Amino acid sequence: MDAPARPWPLPLGTYAEEREVFRLFQNMLEELLIHKPDDPIQFMIDHLKQNNDDAPRICVLGPPASGKTTVAMWLCKHFDAIRISQETLLFKEVLALTEEAKAYKERKQKIPNALWANLIQERLSNVDCIKQGWILEGFPENQEQAWMLQSSGIIPRHVVVLYAPDTVLIERNSGKRFDPITEEVYHTTFDWPSDPLVQQRLVKPDLSEQEMSKKLLEYHRNFPEVFQIYQKVLKPINADQPSVDVFSQVLTYVQTRQRSSAPFTPRILFCGPPGSGKSLQAALIAQKYDVVKICCGQLLKEAVAEKTKLGELIKPYIDNGYPVPDNLVMKILAERLNALDCMTNGWVLYGFPRDIEQGEQLQKSHFIPNRVFFFNLSYESIMERLSQRRIDPVTGERYHTTFRPAPTPEIQARLRQNPRDKEENIENRVETYYRNVKELEDFYEDAFHVNADQDPHVVFEFIESCIIKPLPCKKLKSF
Repeated sequence: MDAPARPWPLPLGTYAEEREVFRLFQNMLEELLIHKPDDPIQFMIDHLKQNNDDAPRICVLGPPASGKTTVAMWLCKHFDAIRISQETLLFKEVLALTEEAKAYKERKQKIPNALWANLIQERLSNVDCIKQGWILEGFPENQEQAWMLQSSGIIPRHVVVLYAPDTVLIERNSGKRFDPITEEVYHTTFDWPSDPLVQQRLVKPDLSEQEMSKKLLEYHRNFPEVFQIYQKVLKPINADQPSVDVFSQVLTYVQTRQRSSAPFTPRILFCGPPGSGKSLQAALIAQKYDVVKICCGQLLKEAVAEKTKLGELIKPYIDNGYPVPDNLVMKILAERLNALDCMTNGWVLYGFPRDIEQGEQLQKSHFIPNRVFFFNLSYESIMERLSQRRIDPVTGERYHTTFRPAPTPEIQARLRQNPRDKEENIENRVETYYRNVKELEDFYEDAFHVNADQDPHVVFEFIESCIIKPLPCKKLKSF
């Protein structure tokens, strides 16, 4: 039979992971369970047409004067999302229930939780909130509101809770000023506007210290129940620090994804200079998670030793110390990565790619790593680690004259140094690595960078944490 004219498509698992098919179905299933439409098929079609699964859905909570308004406005500017607060619902929106809510406000009565929930539901059902996403400021205030919002299908992906000592909040409130035109919040001590026109129109909030204390007491009474409802998506952030730091922490959190329930097959790539510990970390990962450890150099030697067809082709290059052509390396590597154990258990690869061309070849062959690590190690540490390595020719055991000396004089006497570990050869290998690494780092822009000059178990813990945590959402990256 003739070879197919078109290349084979990506493996199903890789294709689904790249295009987040599982997450798409998960989101649609959640919407179906919440809304229970009469026509589920049409409902899912409409959901796909909206294409809004990555739109922000964020609640910003906290006691009075904690900075909710400032943070919410920053987030709205950053994501071009819609800000929803008590003020916007009562005085900037024309909703069916607005006048009823205003009547409570004018009579100085508390607006019922059900009325707030209905107002929020009506506002969030508008097209701009669906398409652009929303930042809900100060809602929900209590457990009942949270339950009502959930029953209406309003479920935030991220809940940010600002906190600070009550004494700090009371002091902030006394110096708080509000710009009625821009809605920006200022402070007489910490954040005073430079524009005289803005200074003149600032308004002091009508909230006495006694009223502030009462609101704080009510907040502290209600918050634990709200925390229990949203604890899986909730992040407390200390608001008693510079506003830029607060926003940076908020932004970092809301750009992270919740851990997916999708099946995850590790495809891990280690890049780093010689002596940075790639082999050890790959062995630790393979041992703990039962993934396949693949050293490209070792793979080539095995192909030669087994006298495979490809092994016979690369044998002259290895025997004469010449680099094996990339196309032959890629064929041997592809054969191994396509094996059943790699497809089912996943893999951790090191020794390839060494430059941007090899990285592109790996990608064109549809072997796309979902975690990439660059090991960073100083030149002095590399020389110290490699130039003092010695090998026992009898047992094959590896020793180090400083960190792991031979246990007996007999073993010490027969130790040999690999020619690759001579200083001049180490220099050439390190120089080659650093000549190519910048392009590789740009190619793998979502890679993690590892400080390899520390205890191997500390390095392993860092790598492990990056493997099991979700990656940030690309569509929500910062500027």
